[in-house]
Amino acid sequence: MITFILARAENGVIGRDGKLPWHLPADLKRFKALTAGKPMIMGRKTFDSFPAPLPGRRHIVLTRDSDWSAPGAEPAQSVEEALELAGRGDVSVIGGAEVYALFLDRADRIEVTEVHATPEGDALVPAFEGWHEVVRQDMPAEGDRPAYSFVTLGRG
Repeated sequence: MITFILARAENGVIGRDGKLPWHLPADLKRFKALTAGKPMIMGRKTFDSFPAPLPGRRHIVLTRDSDWSAPGAEPAQSVEEALELAGRGDVSVIGGAEVYALFLDRADRIEVTEVHATPEGDALVPAFEGWHEVVRQDMPAEGDRPAYSFVTLGRG
């Protein structure tokens, strides 16, 4: 099963300057729970946004640069190579925007944190057309943190 995992603002923003434009500890905790023990497929910019490889997960990095390498990363040059490296079982696709677009027709489920805000950003993902909501958990705003919703989307 291929699952997208992302946080997306109402205006489609998923990042700004290589970082999340919000700080939601519950979203980070959910990300950790959803990806623990699974291979994660990501683009190089997403990998570079981590201070270090995340423990307990494989980091398969899609890159056009055949000479690229980094400690803790398994480089792949294509969607097929990334999936081959991941092997059988559940795979988490964690971004960025170009990687989501490459895997969209292969995704089985989307776990999205809908951030109820419209921050400025330079990485955007369009709304997911043709998917249906399976589960929604709404969370209120707290202090300077916006309200958000944990949403699971299924095909069809």
